[in-house]
Amino acid sequence: MTAHTPPTEPFRDPRLPLARRVDDLLGRLTLDEKIAFLHQFAPAVERLGIAAFRTGQEALHGVAWMGPATVFPQAVGLGATWNPELVRRVGDAVSKEVRAMRAKDDRVGLNVWAPTVNLLRHPLWGRNEEGYSEDPKLTSAIATAYTHGLRGDHPAYWRTAPVLKHWLAHNNETDRSTTSSSVRPRVLHEYDMRAFRETVEAGAVAGVMPGYNLVNGRPNHVSPYLAEHLRAWTDEDLLVCSDAGAPSNLVDSEHYFDTHEEATAASLVAGVDSFTDHGTDSSQMIGRLRGALERGLLTEADVDTAVRRQLSVRFRLGEFDPEHDPHDAVGEFDTPAHRALAQEAAEQAVVLLKNDGLLPLTPDTRVAVVGLLADECKLDWYSGTLLHRSTPLEGLYERFGAERVEFAEGVDRVRLKTSAGAFLHVPVVEDADDEVRGAEGALDPALLAGRTDLPPLTTDATGTELALADWGEGVLTLRAPDGRYLSVADDGFVRASADQPGGWIVQETFRLEPHGNGHLLKHLGTGRHVCVSADGVKVADEDPEVFELVVAERGEEAVARAAAQADVVVVVAGNDPHINGRETEDRTTLRLPEHQERLLRAARAANPATVLALVSAYPYAVDPADLPAVLWTAHGGQAAGTALARVLAGDVSPAGRLPQTWYADDADLPGLLDYDVIGSRQTYLYFEGTPLFPFGHGLSYTSFSYDGLTARVEDGSVHVSLTVTNTGDVTADEVAQLYTRAVDPSVPRPRRELLDHRRVTLAPGATTGLSFEVPLSAFEFWDVAQDRWRVEPGAYELLAGASSEDVRLRTTVTLDGEPTLPRAVVADGLAAAGFDEQSGIEIVDRTKVSGDAVTPADGTAGELVYRACDFGLGISGVTVEVAGEGSVELSLDGGPALAVLSTAAPTSGPYDYVSLGASVAAAGVHDVHLRLRGPLRLAHVGFSG
Repeated sequence: MTAHTPPTEPFRDPRLPLARRVDDLLGRLTLDEKIAFLHQFAPAVERLGIAAFRTGQEALHGVAWMGPATVFPQAVGLGATWNPELVRRVGDAVSKEVRAMRAKDDRVGLNVWAPTVNLLRHPLWGRNEEGYSEDPKLTSAIATAYTHGLRGDHPAYWRTAPVLKHWLAHNNETDRSTTSSSVRPRVLHEYDMRAFRETVEAGAVAGVMPGYNLVNGRPNHVSPYLAEHLRAWTDEDLLVCSDAGAPSNLVDSEHYFDTHEEATAASLVAGVDSFTDHGTDSSQMIGRLRGALERGLLTEADVDTAVRRQLSVRFRLGEFDPEHDPHDAVGEFDTPAHRALAQEAAEQAVVLLKNDGLLPLTPDTRVAVVGLLADECKLDWYSGTLLHRSTPLEGLYERFGAERVEFAEGVDRVRLKTSAGAFLHVPVVEDADDEVRGAEGALDPALLAGRTDLPPLTTDATGTELALADWGEGVLTLRAPDGRYLSVADDGFVRASADQPGGWIVQETFRLEPHGNGHLLKHLGTGRHVCVSADGVKVADEDPEVFELVVAERGEEAVARAAAQADVVVVVAGNDPHINGRETEDRTTLRLPEHQERLLRAARAANPATVLALVSAYPYAVDPADLPAVLWTAHGGQAAGTALARVLAGDVSPAGRLPQTWYADDADLPGLLDYDVIGSRQTYLYFEGTPLFPFGHGLSYTSFSYDGLTARVEDGSVHVSLTVTNTGDVTADEVAQLYTRAVDPSVPRPRRELLDHRRVTLAPGATTGLSFEVPLSAFEFWDVAQDRWRVEPGAYELLAGASSEDVRLRTTVTLDGEPTLPRAVVADGLAAAGFDEQSGIEIVDRTKVSGDAVTPADGTAGELVYRACDFGLGISGVTVEVAGEGSVELSLDGGPALAVLSTAAPTSGPYDYVSLGASVAAAGVHDVHLRLRGPLRLAHVGFSG
């Protein structure tokens, strides 16, 4: 007898087309199995030999949450390199570490949630560290590079599957799950969508994650834009993964739907394919999906569509072809190449903001390094655990020698005296483990508990001197002499137990609140005050202790001593990424915290040769007038200190460039929730004030000249050429930047707009030629009158230089295009949200499924302007579609009211529209002005002859 090999199921046959394989596997799954696949943690199907699968491995600048891994600079730091080729190599290294870590720990996922392509529109956004730039073009260039590195270069099999975050117009943490971003069509297409579009079109994106917020009154998780725009940009199946807990928010916090079954069905139909909710417990979501099916809100075909998209990603990851997957069980982890790359990236991210000749430092310089971040290598929420660590102090020791380096942290040395006259005491623990938060890895680090194996604080007659740092707005950390921070665990006791402040809810921050002749010590993580009890120091709701703050030494005293002993003092200032500006918490000001301002003033008074090195996740408004040198770098990962020291010493000429505008004052900023970058003149594109430092700014230790700018229009592109020469005596990188400006636009256009850039390395005296091929589509704008992209004919200035304001060369090209036409309002009417200008208006959802309407932002009054409306030979009537209660007043060209259309009574709901009409006479082309009064929604305006 001959044994026959069982036939291979078609879904396991790599010779078959991907779509056929996906369909075959989909057809073998039961409805219950398919429903279970829609949760983040998709279970195994043992009868088919299919393994469990989860979406969502954080990998923003290294593998996060799963223990030790190479830590690269924060995303905003990678953006500051302006170097897509470098960022592609970083993505490549991260994806190889994902594979290497997964080979040892199957909790590590291959569906990576990175990069973040939200634009850095507002510098007070708490998650500024996660984005690349305020500019869509630069953001998409860096994001495209990172996704290509994450994907790998095999034509069929992906090393990891990148998911872009967070769709769409998501730039505030304050009330982020209930606020709506009002985004006019031009801003939507020209700004917020553009970075997503160009990255998706580049072909290395596996999916997208919607943000927690609403856009134009509708939650992102039920947005029609997922189908209308996102999925129209690629032929690939994109896997849309919900943000954590967002499916429940649709009912629980947003109250957009009455039941979870309705919300889940609407999300799935809109295009969400994987639900991240209730952690590893999928039962809640499975129950909601089954309920939606039973109520007829979903069909099995809807489920199939979502499962098909997930399976498509899993096939591309090689899950079903282990013998053919070139990445299977192969990876690189903490290699010498990865360590060198982490240092290279950190070096390239350093931006020299000002230099009056103090830098670079000579080899025999005696240096004082001072400040709260002088001996820190800070991590953020999306970092892995450090394998290697380099602080500015360590970097300067290594570069200049410990004997030539002075150090002062600048903390206040304090003791806390109780009302009974005793002092807080930190018990000494011999041989305590140096436990690092998250070192073992966690699928959800928010669930990591504080340590309870160490004794609580007590009181005694002398107490323990603590290091107090004020990170701004009175938010303090207190550190014991052994380096551990005071923290509160689940049992409520205060211990010196944390290696760093951190966690989803930080348990290491306090506030001193004046009370009588002393202070209450409030623990911010629990909202409770510190009290002293017989069994130790704890937090409680009752009997708070009143403390006297006894200061042994102010931080500025130590800083002044160190500064006075040095030739040059380097003040390292900035933020702790877990405090005052992070996910869930926006900043309130651009100002440097007062504690650090005190240290900077003390250093400068003691030694005029002061360098300010800002290490931060976002811009600050600092006064550089009395400082001979200022640098900025994001938190630079494991090699941050070495990189900074090498730049200070001149081993590397700085060539980072600012990826966002640094404003001089809080008064320059719009409201955090004002997403209209055009109307409120935001970012370098529209800002008309004088920035502290402009977009693209960054100095060098050498000089460069630009010459020979030429441009010609040919074959659907503008071909631009120029040369750049290193006119100094140091080998260095230059970032040549090419901008454009419409000379005489018919609508407000950017003051200048980045078209392309190139980072090049030049030896002294060397010249290089640069060529850019810019597609004509780069000169388009979104024409709200025609509801589409259009190139306006006319002159466009091309500007080449070293920043958005440091323009070295200019030339002009004339482009053909489509002429500006008046709005055909007799035939089409006016879509209310398609305005040219507005005041006091926000855009809201016309229905829960699709469409936009407008309403007064404060519910009382607002104005709209629609330019160049063509009434032809004449009209005799106007109609408006409205819901709610109030009136619409129509005028032309700013003249008197021609008609007032008012509701007789409130409509039954915000989506119940009625049509109101009035007589009005007009002919020819006019600007239409509408004034809305009352809590009224306007969807459309029609005109009849």
